[in-house]
Amino acid sequence: ALQSIKDFSLELDGPDDAVYRSGEMVTGVVVLQLNRDIKVRALGVQGRGVATAHWLENRSVGVNTVYNDYTSRITYFRKRQHLIRDNGELTVLSAGRHEYPFSFQLPEEALVTSFEGKHGSIRYWVKVKLHRPWATVKKIKKEFTVIEPIDINTPSLLAPQAGTKEKMARMWYRNCGQVSITAKIDRKGYTPGEVIPVFAEFDNGTSRSVVPKAYITQKQTFIARGTMKQKLAVVATLCGDIVGARRRETWHGRAIKIPPVGPSILQCRIIKVEYMLRVCVDVPGTSKLSLELPLVMGTIPLHPFGSRTSSVSSQYSMNIEWFRMAIPEQPEPPPEYSSVVTDEQAVQSRTADRQEEDLSSVLERPLMAYVQEFRLRPPPVYSEVDPNPQPLAMRPRCMTC
Repeated sequence: ALQSIKDFSLELDGPDDAVYRSGEMVTGVVVLQLNRDIKVRALGVQGRGVATAHWLENRSVGVNTVYNDYTSRITYFRKRQHLIRDNGELTVLSAGRHEYPFSFQLPEEALVTSFEGKHGSIRYWVKVKLHRPWATVKKIKKEFTVIEPIDINTPSLLAPQAGTKEKMARMWYRNCGQVSITAKIDRKGYTPGEVIPVFAEFDNGTSRSVVPKAYITQKQTFIARGTMKQKLAVVATLCGDIVGARRRETWHGRAIKIPPVGPSILQCRIIKVEYMLRVCVDVPGTSKLSLELPLVMGTIPLHPFGSRTSSVSSQYSMNIEWFRMAIPEQPEPPPEYSSVVTDEQAVQSRTADRQEEDLSSVLERPLMAYVQEFRLRPPPVYSEVDPNPQPLAMRPRCMTC
């Protein structure tokens, strides 16, 4: 038998990968292609945004297994629109193509970014329902993405992060020496694709070699019925050189790149996504020493230096605290060049010296890019004139006499 409905579809305006934020309009059209006349009771569209956390836990009670269901739900918005209202009478639609446009506005208050996790999700969708007499309800559901912007150009996210941690290494109830970590980064907020320069110092006071490492970790937290479920993942890794016994290693801005990850989710009561920079040392024979520095993944990157929205004074005041932290009160002498940079960095440095740099592009860079270059006291100025000449009465000894 020939079906009455040839096509029943939902189309949102804009590209398929369109992204929405709070306060924006969601518009689209419902398409109904009919092979013959039909009677319709109602046609409605609904927009919803819901955060859900759910998981099951089981425990044995004798020979039986008892399952505990942990579920929590938050509804952020619910909008309805009647395309064909149910007023008690049937509406006859003729054969052919029918289009019903719709639109609704997302709430003005801040929404939560779309998310899909192992134990929960934050989803936004549009659903259309077609009611006909003596027939099942036909439904169409189409999800869309919401990303709530996080601007890292705020004082709290531009503040530097630093910390120190130490530990006494023990092996078979014997102290093997102390290991300490001191690390800092220039700010708390970053965006995916950026590079985090890590400044760290590893002091190995043990009799064994240790390996310093740095990770960017993501922690997903799900909360339901007063119970918490967490999932940890490593999204980026940086491995340093081996630090020998009774030796010290310093990172002068070791780079770790942020991969394409989702932004932080901090405003949802039942689902949170947090990031952390973990600087640690693997000590053989004992547990790992780890130092954590919090990170926030934003969506609005750092404003370039010299842009219309920023000035020299604002950029300077914004980074002055980091500048003070970066330079110690008693600067240490500069290390050997070969111990600071790798071969690849040395090649890149020589290549960069051959290229002429436009002054305008230099002025557009952030101030912190130049602060990092003057962390160490420069070497003394050398001259061909001896500042401490020998007395005239002293003659050089003849090596042949």
